[in-house]
Amino acid sequence: MPRIVALVSAVPEARTVLDLFAGSTRVAQGLKSAGFRVTANDLATYSEVLATAYIATDADSVDVGALEEKLAALDALPGVRGYVTRTFCEEARYFQPMNGARIDAIRAGIDRVAESDTERAILLTALLEAADRVDSTTGLQMAYLKQWAPRSHRPLQLRMPVLLAGAGRALGEDARACVRRGDAFDVAYLDPPYNQHSYFSNYHIWETLVRGDVPAAYGVARKREDCRTTKSAFNQRANAWTALCEVVLGVQARHVVLSFSNEGFFTDVAIRALLAERFDEVAVVPVDSPRYVGARIGIHNPKGERVGEVSHVRNTELLFVAGPDAEAIVERAALTDGAVAAGTGR
Repeated sequence: MPRIVALVSAVPEARTVLDLFAGSTRVAQGLKSAGFRVTANDLATYSEVLATAYIATDADSVDVGALEEKLAALDALPGVRGYVTRTFCEEARYFQPMNGARIDAIRAGIDRVAESDTERAILLTALLEAADRVDSTTGLQMAYLKQWAPRSHRPLQLRMPVLLAGAGRALGEDARACVRRGDAFDVAYLDPPYNQHSYFSNYHIWETLVRGDVPAAYGVARKREDCRTTKSAFNQRANAWTALCEVVLGVQARHVVLSFSNEGFFTDVAIRALLAERFDEVAVVPVDSPRYVGARIGIHNPKGERVGEVSHVRNTELLFVAGPDAEAIVERAALTDGAVAAGTGR
């Protein structure tokens, strides 16, 4: 994230940024903190809630004291065995039952006490982050650990999210529909899915917590039934290139910063050519990165026995910069393995 912020900050006279695939909104938060006016978009419900709390909400306009009182009252609620407890603690083992019951109680309580969409988003964000601190996974929710993670034994605790000052916007649209809006930005940051793994499935528990629904669940991972049918074109090899072309060729931005893995569907040569078709100048920053946690843990059978070795534990994330003076922007960002320039967005 600091590398991305440094690159955007090196774009001359950049003020407005579109984060088209915002996900957890970590990059959008970094950009807003650096002083940019950010529009964060993602089709996932949990992402729109996070973006409402962190990007669309101006911290200076929030009554923090009133929210902290509500969080304290929610945190004091006794646990109630409900959908989360049954599905994610008994049928699966994402949370200890004591914490699952508290999640059930707090989630119902948020609907009772939230007085606006903004307040609801902040309270839901607090619950998501609290649940994330006591889960028993390696980060993604495709699976849970065979043995309880040490942190899962800690009692869930709500904390006030650290909100950011300044204006922003949250959208919950398909990336291609968002581009067709025609809104113009100085910079667009594009971080599309790069293989078949769906973020909707990877974070299905977040989706359920935010929606507050009780979907039918399937499989050992107890994923939402609609994970079977909610498929992004970007996760389908046959459709992903067309979708990426539509976004790159249609986005209204003077510059684009695009992130893609060397383990993705497309080669760096193909992506560079696509960006050059629209923006002429393209520069590439390779970033050596650890692979996902599961790759570092290794391959195990259902009994938990290690049965194979992972071929490699590192990959390369490619940051493409497209637009006027792309090479000079990379040079100004001063990106090296040992140093990252700090952006101001001013």
